[in-house]
Amino acid sequence: MKTRIIEFLKSENKTSAQLAEEIGVQPSGISHILSGRNKPSLDFVIKMLEKYPFLSTDWLLFGKGDMYKEPSMQTLFNESVKSDNSVEITEKQDIRDYGNEKSEDNPKDFELKGKRRATRVQKIVWFFSDNCFREFIPEE
Repeated sequence: MKTRIIEFLKSENKTSAQLAEEIGVQPSGISHILSGRNKPSLDFVIKMLEKYPFLSTDWLLFGKGDMYKEPSMQTLFNESVKSDNSVEITEKQDIRDYGNEKSEDNPKDFELKGKRRATRVQKIVWFFSDNCFREFIPEE
């Protein structure tokens, strides 16, 4: 398992100190594991798998299969998500125009600090709780 932990650290571009901090163990404990002095405890393995849910349990424990559970892609916030691009909207949210007031005579005109200007929507971006996003650009 020591070699797989080293491989994981290289793949994620992490130091043993970063791993220790992220999973809540002493850096010396990881040092002992990586040097071969100690074997990883069940508590250590559980902490790794809880912190990195994308990490394959079979790979970490037995060296079987791929390091990661499934293919992933980077999101706007540099976190992994499923590659099937599935999105689930769980609650309806209002869209409000903050800071601008619609003028009475033309709902497409907005006042901004006393100046009237015609505006149109150029792009709408939805940000989802799983850190994915979707863009909508209206046709001219």
